[in-house]
Order: sequence, then C-alpha cells, then structure tokens
Amino acid sequence: MSRVFLRLSAEHPSLKGHFPNNPIIPGAVLLDEVLAAIGRARGQPVVAWTVKAVKFLQPVRPGAELAVEFTEAPGGDIRFRCCTGALEVVTGLVRA
Repeated sequence: MSRVFLRLSAEHPSLKGHFPNNPIIPGAVLLDEVLAAIGRARGQPVVAWTVKAVKFLQPVRPGAELAVEFTEAPGGDIRFRCCTGALEVVTGLVRA
C-alpha cells in the first residue's frame, strides 16, 4: 500500500458557489485531485485512466488534510481510499 497526503485550498475557484456559508469540496474536484495525487506518486499521467467505481461517503471541507491510500489490484486496477483523520470520505477503483 502507498500513501500520499493532499490538502485542498479554501481558495479553490469551485468553492465560490458550492455552498455559500457552508462550503464543501465538489465530488468531481475531489476525485480529480485524488487521482492527480496518485498519478504523481506513481509517475504516471492520469489522462487515460478510467474510473470504474467511486463512493463519496462524507463531505470534505476546504483546508482538510486527506490521507490517500492506494494499492494495485489484479489486472492493473488501482484501489484507493481517502480519509480525514479516522473518517473515511472517498473510496474507489480506477484502471490505469
């Protein structure tokens, strides 16, 4: 298993309208940032990756630190899970 850490800025442009006075990181932005972090750790661009499954389990607030853990599964898939502290917030499976 490999692990990288990620923190999404409270200044991210997607937060201006998502949701005023109660901001959360949009799922698409969160997934994009998580996959980019995994790609950097593996030294691979994520352009041709396919998302096979993703579950958003909890909202993620701007500025939260995410621990992104990932492992290679049989057949070239990559399983990942993201946590803030002990709280699991996103899980998924991608094909590199």
